[in-house]
Amino acid sequence: MQTYKNLSGVSGAASYEIGNDYIKVLFKDGKGYVYTYSSAGVQQIEDMKKLAANGSGLNTYINKYVKNDYESKF
Repeated sequence: MQTYKNLSGVSGAASYEIGNDYIKVLFKDGKGYVYTYSSAGVQQIEDMKKLAANGSGLNTYINKYVKNDYESKF
């Protein structure tokens, strides 16, 4: 997994992994979630991939749009 840049300094996201049709996000509290095209939607996953790579806005986006739309936990 790659460390989330957290440019705002206040994100709950710690690291992420991007795949073709998914993104895994590990939060600072130790909880990890897998969001997929089938669980959260193609556009949402692609948005999350961009936010993760940019290091800003990922945690806010998850809380606002896809919080409970994960496929699994890890």
